[in-house]
Amino acid sequence: MLVYILRKLALFIITLLILTLVGYNIIRLDTTSHWALDNFWSGWFLYIRELGHLNFGLNNLGIPVIEELKVVFPATLELCVLSFIISLLVGIPLGTIAGMKQGKWIDTVISFISMCGYAAPVYWVALILILVLSLNYQLFPVSGRYDLLYQIDHVTGFTLIDVFLSDSANRQQAIESVIQHLTLPCIVLALSPTTQIIRLMRESVSDVINQNYVRVAKIRGLSQYSIIREHILRNAIPPIIPKFGLQLSTMFTIAVITESIFNWPGIGRWLLNALAREDYVSIQAGVIVVASVVLTANILSDLFGAIVNPLVRKEWYANQ
Repeated sequence: MLVYILRKLALFIITLLILTLVGYNIIRLDTTSHWALDNFWSGWFLYIRELGHLNFGLNNLGIPVIEELKVVFPATLELCVLSFIISLLVGIPLGTIAGMKQGKWIDTVISFISMCGYAAPVYWVALILILVLSLNYQLFPVSGRYDLLYQIDHVTGFTLIDVFLSDSANRQQAIESVIQHLTLPCIVLALSPTTQIIRLMRESVSDVINQNYVRVAKIRGLSQYSIIREHILRNAIPPIIPKFGLQLSTMFTIAVITESIFNWPGIGRWLLNALAREDYVSIQAGVIVVASVVLTANILSDLFGAIVNPLVRKEWYANQ
């Protein structure tokens, strides 16, 4: 296991170094920047050292980029984490049901809905939800993180946490406002990963349900609930855990579209504004941060999957 972890960490470091080359070349696109005038390799080593101190430079407005990232990155992370939790809470039960009822009508219905959800464009779903639930029925707000009537101090950057930490007299109303503003963006962002988790769970459960230990559990007269909890889910979830990192990574890509439509003050919308201003310093900082999070999510999911599923380690060592 130690060798497996060291190999993964080495791959992480190498990929991260390649990522810094991408960011360094982006910042050198500005011909007026001192980075473009420095020697390439010596400038790259200096660039890595500055990144190690979280110094991303100044944007074209003269504002330290790290100060902007402290505001926009938690907003995106909050949206993605909540959406991923929704994906797991919806995708795992539906995928389990579809896998256990394979070939029956309920499997057909779940698979059809999942396929439609995966094929539907994110921007189209977002606009339809805004049109129906916001403009027509006025159930949810159209944009923002909370109503401007409330003052929420920036403590962690996660509004759902900051509003609970607030001692304002209107805290209850502020909590409701935050939840209402989170609902539609989270639904849109969770749509595509949910369909993928349903598919992965369906395939995994279909494999597990035909194993001998499940048949033995049925012969022993165990309840359906015990069979699902102790035998099916315990053996169906670990093999797909490494793929969860990929779904979380996909969310950061979809978040760019979602944040633009819902006017969510996250890193996706911030990056689009930086592109419009041709702010190369902000662009390279956004690329470095987003790609680092995506890379970290994938590495951690692989490591956690290997911990809970020994077959992954055995297969890896067998291929060496």
